[in-house]
Amino acid sequence: MITSLSREKGEGMTILLKRVRSLGVKVILYGLLTFIAIFMMLPFIWMLRTSFMPQGEIFGIPPRLISRNMSLDGYRYIIEYGVLKSLRNTFFVAFSFSVVSLFFCSLGGYGFAKYRFPGRNPLFAFLLATMIIPGAVTMLPTYVIMLKLRWLDTFWPLIVPGAANAFGIFFMRQYIGTISDELIDAARIDGCGEFGIFCRIILPICAPGLTSLGLIFFMGAWNNYLGPLIYLRSSEKFTLPLFMMQMSGPPGYSPYRELMGVAVVSVVPLLIIFLIFQRRFTEGITAGAIKE
Repeated sequence: MITSLSREKGEGMTILLKRVRSLGVKVILYGLLTFIAIFMMLPFIWMLRTSFMPQGEIFGIPPRLISRNMSLDGYRYIIEYGVLKSLRNTFFVAFSFSVVSLFFCSLGGYGFAKYRFPGRNPLFAFLLATMIIPGAVTMLPTYVIMLKLRWLDTFWPLIVPGAANAFGIFFMRQYIGTISDELIDAARIDGCGEFGIFCRIILPICAPGLTSLGLIFFMGAWNNYLGPLIYLRSSEKFTLPLFMMQMSGPPGYSPYRELMGVAVVSVVPLLIIFLIFQRRFTEGITAGAIKE
């Protein structure tokens, strides 16, 4: 009996040590992740703090996180300067590009995933090969085409040329490939047309994948600087990246408070959209990577 009690006591101590060791590992791991998260947030904290701080105190020594002279003057200035118009232009371009791209990319992905036609594999390989072509190579031909179409100083060059892009078609092809063929055959037997199958069957099932791809397209178009710089001329059509460039001061001086205010205005909508669709975004990325 004494031996049995000693054995149980030893097993209890072993379990306790394992739990303590596991708890210690978790504490260290979560502490490390918390430190990394705070470190990654430092640029955003500095940006937010700078947008409220007077120009003379931004680079003060020693640096301060909070100043007694903080105000909303920087935001009032950029609103009077026209940031809301640029915000509207940016949203229009990003939203239009995302919607048009999602339609054509999902349509192309559906064709490559569920239809058998001569030359499908070589054509898909050629499509993927276009992803390695640098954007600088196609910049001049694209500009000439936009010039011939008289689309300069309009939003069309920022929406149309990249609508059916290789990455989006590849992403949707991989996602739609996980959908059962029997479901599509059943819809055909019920008399549904091919485009009806795409709209009524494929698109609803692909909602998580469309959300993920749409967020990627939206963020890319929202932060696009080179495209608007090439094609837009009128200040009334400037997007937020061009608006920030227009605000830059002479060499040696920049209105950092106002610039960081515009940066905060540009980040907040993306942050809100991501938080709203975060679960869908994760589901879409995960499901699109699994082949059943």
